[in-house]
Amino acid sequence: MLHNPINFKEKLSLFNEPWSPKVIAEMNDYQFKVVKLQGDFVWHDHKDTDETFIVLAGRLRIDFRDDHVELSEGEMYVVPKGVEHKPYAEHEAHVLLIEPRGVVNTGYNKGSKTAESDVWI
Repeated sequence: MLHNPINFKEKLSLFNEPWSPKVIAEMNDYQFKVVKLQGDFVWHDHKDTDETFIVLAGRLRIDFRDDHVELSEGEMYVVPKGVEHKPYAEHEAHVLLIEPRGVVNTGYNKGSKTAESDVWI
């Protein structure tokens, strides 16, 4: 078994497409995913799971139907299951997502920004 650390910057350098989470590790049934976000995403929810956003670089705003939260580098927020939300980043933000294996990035709202699940880098 190899005991190598996972470097976020190195993993993020392996792809360019925004809104396309890439799996970098698993713990039990949870996946750790890095993603580049820029611009506006789609309204969606995850009915069966919470979703954790950890900002590694840049700034991220998560809109809710009645409010929003703004995150800077080094901050995190957990969106509770079933809460409709829409991430937005004016400039490219690098984010670590933590969520169960198989979660679709757009929830049940599939469309042009729906990424393939379980893509490892």
